[in-house]
Amino acid sequence: MNPTVARLTLRGLLGRRRGLLLLVVPVLLLVAAAIAAGSDADEHRMTLKIVGELGLGTLVPILGLVVGTGVIANEIDDGSIVYLLAKPLPRWRIVTTKLAVAIGVTWLFSVVPTLLAGLILYGTQDGVALGYTVAVLVAGAAYSALFLLLGVVTRHAVVAGLAYALIWESLVGNYVEGARTLSIQQWGRAVAGAVAGEDAITASVSLGAAVPLLLAVTVGATVFASVKLAGLTLAGEE
Repeated sequence: MNPTVARLTLRGLLGRRRGLLLLVVPVLLLVAAAIAAGSDADEHRMTLKIVGELGLGTLVPILGLVVGTGVIANEIDDGSIVYLLAKPLPRWRIVTTKLAVAIGVTWLFSVVPTLLAGLILYGTQDGVALGYTVAVLVAGAAYSALFLLLGVVTRHAVVAGLAYALIWESLVGNYVEGARTLSIQQWGRAVAGAVAGEDAITASVSLGAAVPLLLAVTVGATVFASVKLAGLTLAGEE
């Protein structure tokens, strides 16, 4: 990890209006939890709906998309990445540094709000709040790596990311059984179920499949992004 790259990435990511945009995600989750907590609805069901479907299923991937693409896509689009690539730094170190920043920021704006929302809605019962918090940790890292890769390989990273997060995961993944195997959201739920217990949180993917898939996506996306970033340099030299 390179401290200079990390500092510049963090400054660009949280500067101007982006930092305010990132605050919208946890605020929405906490407001929804506070409103639901004052209703007469079943606490467990509302926790699964708000923290599971709204939090883990929608807000976390959107947050990962904004952060994951934001750490590198803008630099590639405006050409300023050339100045970074001109430095005597291995391309993998640039990618891993930016990924570390992306994961850290994603966790900052998602983990604590998820835990608080779970506690507001269901307290410490059955370990549900803790389960979803751990799920956000692992899923947030995978989303960050995947969307950072999209920021490297395509100029339409946000569109592609939204298509995956909102269409594939939220729509197809929730209603087509076979598609759930390729859903980071479902992998996260498997981890949540392992922490809280399958009776409290159910998932369509087993823990034995979810953990290797989460690792494969996170590591694979990081390696591929490093290779593609090195290719940008070679193309520029040619």
